[in-house]
Amino acid sequence: MDEKNVQSMHLNDGTGLPSIGFGTVKVKGAQGVVSTLTAIEAGYRLIDTSTNYNNEGMVGEAVRRSSVPREELLISSKLPGASHEYERAILMIQESLYRIGIDYFDKYLIHWPLPKQDKYVEAWQALVDAQKFGLIKTIGVSNFLPEHLERIIEKTGVTPATNQIERHPYFTNNELVEYNKSRGIVTEAWSPLGRELNDVLENETIVSIARKYNKEPAQIIIRWNLQNDILTVVKSSNYAHQKANLDVFDFELSEEDIRQIDSLDKGEAGRVEGQHPNEYEEFD
Repeated sequence: MDEKNVQSMHLNDGTGLPSIGFGTVKVKGAQGVVSTLTAIEAGYRLIDTSTNYNNEGMVGEAVRRSSVPREELLISSKLPGASHEYERAILMIQESLYRIGIDYFDKYLIHWPLPKQDKYVEAWQALVDAQKFGLIKTIGVSNFLPEHLERIIEKTGVTPATNQIERHPYFTNNELVEYNKSRGIVTEAWSPLGRELNDVLENETIVSIARKYNKEPAQIIIRWNLQNDILTVVKSSNYAHQKANLDVFDFELSEEDIRQIDSLDKGEAGRVEGQHPNEYEEFD
């Protein structure tokens, strides 16, 4: 798969990103380096990590070993909850860069809003300033609800470029997707295939639609996201699956297919780990 065939998405700050990224949650160590390298070989250029994944060093090693030049790789990480205070946030961003061994992040997010701690506004101000310092190219958030987004925009005057949220057929999160669109924020989907905690890839509706297009269930779900203008972060350590997850630009789901997939939504019960952004404490 040639990375040039992966369609791009344009953000509100003028940045362009591939519409499919490689996720690295639970991808670690030497095996993680190999998985990330095969993903890059398959055509992924956006690599998504986080300080709380405890694998930024692995990502850096893959970047160094890759034959693809650094400037062609887009590295994204996330601010942990323990570093929401402004000064801590600035230091954490710098420390993460040192861990990975790069001079700047192409994209950086606040991992969770943690409203009970009520420091996400100063955390966002830190990202705004880190972007001005040249440490980050494009800034965004993760798991932010409309009330969190409205507050940081009001307080800083800066709208996030992306909001990475849980999004899969059992938890479509469509209201938040539409809100993001209304604000000019690109939605990113984490756990688009539902992780190992649910059976979305074996769902009869998904399997039936996959047969219709002679595609795999995972490809159907990725395509469903893309047709909703959602940047999709997928994880697989299998090279064949990595390639297949990028091979989704030669077909288009019908409106009826999309409605059928949307109908699988289970609301709050569909969350993979019950992580509601107003309740989840990232450092528990």
